[in-house]
Amino acid sequence: MTKTYELVGIGNAVVDVITQCDDSFLGNMDIEKGIMQLIEQDRAELLYASMNDRVQTPGGAVANTIAGAGALGMQTAFIGRVRDDALGRFYADAMTDIGIDFVNTPVSGSDISTSRCMIFVTPDGERSLNTYLGISTGLTSDDVPQDVSGNAKLMFLEGYLFDHDAGKTAFREAARATKAGGGKAGIAISDPFCVERHRYDFLQLIEHDLDYVIGNEHEIQSLFETNDTEAALSKTADICANVVCTRSGDGVTLIRDGQRVDVPVDMVTPVDATGAGDQFAAGFLFGMSKGADLETCGRMGNLCAAEVISHIGPRPQKDMLAAFKDEGLI
Repeated sequence: MTKTYELVGIGNAVVDVITQCDDSFLGNMDIEKGIMQLIEQDRAELLYASMNDRVQTPGGAVANTIAGAGALGMQTAFIGRVRDDALGRFYADAMTDIGIDFVNTPVSGSDISTSRCMIFVTPDGERSLNTYLGISTGLTSDDVPQDVSGNAKLMFLEGYLFDHDAGKTAFREAARATKAGGGKAGIAISDPFCVERHRYDFLQLIEHDLDYVIGNEHEIQSLFETNDTEAALSKTADICANVVCTRSGDGVTLIRDGQRVDVPVDMVTPVDATGAGDQFAAGFLFGMSKGADLETCGRMGNLCAAEVISHIGPRPQKDMLAAFKDEGLI
């Protein structure tokens, strides 16, 4: 029997491994502070062994969003590749255990290991990421079942996977299947450098196949090679019905069919900034799925982001539905 999902995500299936450390540790291990660095498998194994009091969770930007949405009660599924190894089985089981349908069977017979991201959090809340991409980047159309993408009310795509031609094709096909089934498809831009490498294809996907786009200021700017956020927002809104631009402490700008709302944030000192954008997206997409107005969607997203940065880890620990009720949002 075919199942209908409120939200389906396609993204990197990455095991997040989080630890706290000080700046001297970063220096000793040659880890550049505050950025994400791609690493090879031998480097991944070295850093993994160096981590004390590890917190291990199934991660990946869109996977974190799907987990947050599932915690809000949405019927969710996630599409991503893992190897049939210890980390891959951990990932698949951990997603299933929290009520998310993990669509893909772990891949056997591959020499490429399950993806992992080592996250080092310093006392100021800054995070330094070292990511081994592994098997997740090999996603193709074969990994995206039509009976899942075609029965999604909302489809959410991870921009990082757009770096590969097979991923581009899979995204287009998934978005079109979702829209053909009456749903809406959108993307988390993920990385301005990814846009720079594939700007034409990115813009073509947004204009012709997507209903919404979510990004921070730098990511939105990168779409049109400008440092002017307002100009970039205007141009993006010309080709996409729903545009969301997060501005860190300056709040969020949301545009729907030409209507614009700017929603401020309450400043919170972060314990760990990991997952802030991912959980914003979860709150926003929950609101969107319920037909909420723009301001309500933005406020839901901001509440989810504020909660996740108040503790270690990229996923919510509090009952955010209760928080929405307390704020009069539902």
